[in-house]
Amino acid sequence: MKISSGASSASLRSGAVAPAEAIAENAAAGAVTPGSSAGEQMQSAVLQPAMAALRAMPEIDHERVAMLRDALAKGELPFDPSKLAGLIQRFHGGES
Repeated sequence: MKISSGASSASLRSGAVAPAEAIAENAAAGAVTPGSSAGEQMQSAVLQPAMAALRAMPEIDHERVAMLRDALAKGELPFDPSKLAGLIQRFHGGES
């Protein structure tokens, strides 16, 4: 399962910036919006290292995915398909 920021991979390849990346870039550049305060600027400075670390992480942890896939195959990880179906239906609002 891939979790994305809502931007398509094509738009990301074409140079569009994902929202989290845009926030980090603005914070790194010291961008100040008309309504921002010194507290918001300080928070941005505090978040910069965290945002940099997040950008450096791989999008998918392939080792973890393989470990979970193996555990499912061996029956070591419980899986309830009806519970999953109910969660999907609830998340999507029961749309058909």
